[in-house]
Amino acid sequence: MSAHQVLIAGQWKSANSLASFHAENPATGEKLAEEFPISKWADCDAALSAAVDAAALLRKIPAEMISRFLRTYADRIEANASKLVEAAHLETALPKSPRLAEVELPRTTTQLRQAADAAFEGSWSQPTIDSKQNIRSYLAPIGPVCILGPNNFPFAFNGISGGDFAAAIAAGNPAIVKAHPSHPQTTRLLAEEVVIALKESGLPPATVQLLYHMSNEDGLKLVSDPRTGAIAFTGSRRGGLALKAAADVAGKPIYLEMSSVNPTVILPGALAERFEKIADEFAGSCLMGSGQFCTNPGFVILLAGQSTDGFIAAIKQRFEKAPSAPLLGPGVHKSLITGIQLLQQAGAKLVTGGSAVSAPGYRFQNTLLRVDGAQFLREPKRLQSEAFGNASLFVVAHDIAEAKLIVDRLEGNLTGCVYSSTDGSDDPLYDQIAPSLRIRVGRMLNDKMPTGVALSPAMNHGGPYPSTGHAGFTAVGIPASMRRFGMLYCFDGVRAERLPPLLRDKNPNGRCWRMIDGRWTQQDVGMV
Repeated sequence: MSAHQVLIAGQWKSANSLASFHAENPATGEKLAEEFPISKWADCDAALSAAVDAAALLRKIPAEMISRFLRTYADRIEANASKLVEAAHLETALPKSPRLAEVELPRTTTQLRQAADAAFEGSWSQPTIDSKQNIRSYLAPIGPVCILGPNNFPFAFNGISGGDFAAAIAAGNPAIVKAHPSHPQTTRLLAEEVVIALKESGLPPATVQLLYHMSNEDGLKLVSDPRTGAIAFTGSRRGGLALKAAADVAGKPIYLEMSSVNPTVILPGALAERFEKIADEFAGSCLMGSGQFCTNPGFVILLAGQSTDGFIAAIKQRFEKAPSAPLLGPGVHKSLITGIQLLQQAGAKLVTGGSAVSAPGYRFQNTLLRVDGAQFLREPKRLQSEAFGNASLFVVAHDIAEAKLIVDRLEGNLTGCVYSSTDGSDDPLYDQIAPSLRIRVGRMLNDKMPTGVALSPAMNHGGPYPSTGHAGFTAVGIPASMRRFGMLYCFDGVRAERLPPLLRDKNPNGRCWRMIDGRWTQQDVGMV
């Protein structure tokens, strides 16, 4: 079987390839039949040139056409759900039902339709009008966006269908997608639906292009190329920082989601009040999807006491009772082993698990570790290393003062959570912990585990470094996620007929900020 073709400038073409690769079935460890190319720089170069041409055309195209594409694409994903789910299941070992068919695929199409609505409505661009001085500004497309998706969500975060893709396209940019090598066939099948949706909606054929793999050197060259407008990446901290270094040298904005242990603080009153419920919630959250969520609760702070020891014992029982689900592939398996070894070397003690499972595919025992607060404060950097997978570290503080010191030493995270009693008995403790935790996380939760990331305009799926590369932006939540891929255009004294429609004094669509009597006021753009 010859390697599949890449998608460049609207055409499926044989790749200029260095070599080829196959994905693996993580449940069995067997190599899958489909073969995919590792592109040379010539493919990257051709995709960039085509994307530049597409970007120029997209700037002139009505937002309605972009909206139509996203809706058509969502429709086509749904119409081909069965084959997409089958492919994703083979490449990730994630359950077809309910995970892929009833949860992740509908989430993906909902997100695409939300992006379609935002593209059509236009207020994501934040049009701002100072009529008195005739100065106007808004966010406009930044240019070709390179998207590198992760391995853990083959639909909802896939580079060719996920949140970064939806946001970049809705903001009016072409996308150059690098497939994740763990699920290239799923990505190829999605790309086939993209091609049809582009044709039906009338967008430039090079609005979306797909390469399956490339060398690290060419990947760094791609993100730093002058033709690249911005980059979106979800993956490891090591990979993300290498890309960031290349993008920074070239002055390119890059949005990274890299690593997070998602600290969860469980206060004594909460345990006394609903011990079993919290234990069930934690075990379910930590082991869901074999722990392969960027919001997995991998770091738990408890206060020393009899109930704490009982809680750890209860989690141990739940972990040992639950089956070890397949990990996404050999890379995740190796990384998890290394991460747990690092935690142990820094002083953490195994409560349960800690070894690979002797079975086909890539499985690891459900793993729980424990360390006291004093040891954490001696080794804070190593003891908050991410062990991505079905593992968590419990840090037991001597008292609330030590717990606060632990929180003060935390790196930036996507989420942080505090469980407290409903009768108010934990409130004094909460008030000591919450302010420090709040500034170290993007999303603060109370009394719920962090694994769910809702498709809400108020959602923040981002956080301080190193959870992401920029604490001011979110990867989930439209329209905010679209603003990552906008460039601020300012018009000073430009004649009315030369202004973009959203910045004219009379326009029926959208809303803007307008200076009235020395104060900024949000109004319908159609108002004078």
